Amino acid sequence: MKPLILLLLSFALSIFVIKIIKTEYDFALSARIAMSIMLLFTAIGHFAFTKGMSMMIPEFVPFKESVVYLSGIFEILLALGLLIPKFQTVSGWALVIFLLLMLPANIYASMNKVNYQKGTFDGNGLTYLWFRIPLQFLFIVWTYISAIKSNF
Repeated sequence: MKPLILLLLSFALSIFVIKIIKTEYDFALSARIAMSIMLLFTAIGHFAFTKGMSMMIPEFVPFKESVVYLSGIFEILLALGLLIPKFQTVSGWALVIFLLLMLPANIYASMNKVNYQKGTFDGNGLTYLWFRIPLQFLFIVWTYISAIKSNF
């Protein structure tokens, strides 16, 4: 829920700041800025809640902590890439793929009631997916429209 709120608030604020600076609206840029801010926020979680995020990864995946750290770094790189016009489209596609690849980890975590912030197994469970899956697709559509489609 926090990433969604941050995304929407950042988007609204970016719209007005860009309007003041450029004297016109740039919704695609505002959306990319908002997504970048959200990605930086979620990347922090990879370093602050490493143990809990490691628990979200299925047992067969080795080096879970390293995967969590690398995915956090990747989110930071994607956040920056969305803001650099030369890398905007490739970052958009990479983020879409990344979001699709993270969906199974969210499903696994829900099935196992992982509370990534506490590093325990007392999370919301499967009911969380009723919110998380549509949210994940919102992020994908948001990225596609603002970073990929806006370049065509």
